[in-house]
Amino acid sequence: MTTSTSPACPVDPARLTLPAGTPADEGLPQLLPALGELYRDLHAHPELSMHETRTAAIIATVLRAQGWEVTEHVGTTGVVGTLTNGEGPTVLLRADTDGLPLAEDTGLPYASTDTATGPDGHEVPVMHGCGHDHHVTALLGATALYAADRTSWRGTLLAVFQPGEEIAAGAQAMVDDGFADRFPRPDVCLGQHVSPLPTGTVALRPGTTMSAADSFRIRLFGSGGHGSQPELTVDPIVLGAHVVTRLQTVVSREIAAQDAAVVTVGSFRAGHKENIIPDSAELKVNVRTFDPKVRERVLAAIERIVRGEAETAGAPREPEFEPLNAFPLTVNDDDATERVRTALLSVYGDEGVQHMARPLSGSEDFGLFGTALECPSVFWMWGSLDPKLYEGEDPTQVRPGIPGNHSPRFGPQAEPVIEYGVRGLRAVAAEFNGPTA
Repeated sequence: MTTSTSPACPVDPARLTLPAGTPADEGLPQLLPALGELYRDLHAHPELSMHETRTAAIIATVLRAQGWEVTEHVGTTGVVGTLTNGEGPTVLLRADTDGLPLAEDTGLPYASTDTATGPDGHEVPVMHGCGHDHHVTALLGATALYAADRTSWRGTLLAVFQPGEEIAAGAQAMVDDGFADRFPRPDVCLGQHVSPLPTGTVALRPGTTMSAADSFRIRLFGSGGHGSQPELTVDPIVLGAHVVTRLQTVVSREIAAQDAAVVTVGSFRAGHKENIIPDSAELKVNVRTFDPKVRERVLAAIERIVRGEAETAGAPREPEFEPLNAFPLTVNDDDATERVRTALLSVYGDEGVQHMARPLSGSEDFGLFGTALECPSVFWMWGSLDPKLYEGEDPTQVRPGIPGNHSPRFGPQAEPVIEYGVRGLRAVAAEFNGPTA
């Protein structure tokens, strides 16, 4: 076991390991100080999707110190740890590792001030605004407990640290890199996500849990000219404005009341000067759906509307559609979800385990593992904010004024959230690995 701080790890890896035979309930208190330090460092130094090289190096260093077999560079910057302890089920535990191009405004003493070069070549701020730093820390805590206490479980564990979740690229990249052939096939895939629920609570549901999401760029073409002579042009800004307005009718007039969908135009860019009509305009559109048939209908309606408005405007060219990313539905297996709920009750108690009344409109690529590996999967939400913020309120409902994921002010608690995250993963994995015979 290493005893010196690795250049790749800001915390001495020895402090993130436990002596062989340490029971889980005794080991976690020993780990928490070092896990807290690791979390603050990861929070202060986030990395953009598919460029998580520093984070991946830290993960690999810690896993090796704990005694795991480590495979790096899976799907670019993914890391997979494998730990086998006799015959038994194979359980996959997943954490995502990437940050967001977001300027942090939490006021935390360990807030990120880092920047990076974005895909367009421009410098952008970077923040762990979705809690992936907590995901990594909690999983590394659970891996330490499992490596130390091998008398209470049997089988194989796969600790998957996935890049690029925020752009729906990482899970697919790992699958495309031969994941199914390179690693033991899991019997279940498990994952958790930090959320703006009170610390000490968790929420899950069977079936559809998070929406599918499709993002794409639409380029509209016009014929530019002087702003004083619009009659000699085809104005793509006016065309784009009609498209934006007309897209608002897709959900309100083409989707049944009992179904659900969201269509958002998040970016509209055209022109550079007030008296010049440009030749083109660009829209970026995001669609959220919960049913494959509804998804098909919404996407077809968007294309029909865009092409129709372009024709009506007399556009000189057909519009262009460029996919940006696509997240699948996140669907929890019914039977496996019930087993996860039972395990979480042992950590959070009856009051802490909440039923998610309806699917979330956020999206994830975690479900790709279960689909590609042909096994059940379960994904749950894990509370991270001071419970005092929710006094007298329903903790399962998102409250205005409380920053959530992707907000520059999203600042989860540290050690309490880590402790629950580690205990939750340990309990759920143990439910599937089971005790030794």
